[in-house]
Amino acid sequence: MTRKQKRLSIIAAGAVFLASAVALVTFALRDQIVFFNSPTDVLAQHVAPGTRVRLGGLVEEGSVERGTNSAVTFLVTDTNASVKVRYVGILPDLFREGQGVVTEGTFSQDEGTFLADSVLAKHDENYMPKEVADALKAQGVWQEGDPTPGVGTQTQ
Repeated sequence: MTRKQKRLSIIAAGAVFLASAVALVTFALRDQIVFFNSPTDVLAQHVAPGTRVRLGGLVEEGSVERGTNSAVTFLVTDTNASVKVRYVGILPDLFREGQGVVTEGTFSQDEGTFLADSVLAKHDENYMPKEVADALKAQGVWQEGDPTPGVGTQTQ
């Protein structure tokens, strides 16, 4: 074998190894490469208690209940299904009913409640997570430029 053939075989072997590694990582993370799951997705997947997920949607109107020691419970909805969320901590300033929210945490084993350890609220007046907007558009609930509070734009 000449030096040129040895070099090409080493490069080819490296390329095969790299492609295999990328394929394995992609296959392993195929269910986790999602910014968040909607309540409908989470309930359909029957997520096992203790599994970390991101849950996103709208904070359901009239569902926010403030408890003691900065504990808050609320419902996250995509208008098809709702999931009860419990969070202990300081909520973002922009958190309110009817607004977009993404929570991260696990499901409790006994209650079926989502135990959030972080809550992210929308960051400006026009923000709506793409997946939530697409789901609402598919249901015919929201149209582009719809002035409904908490869905397309915010009214003060």
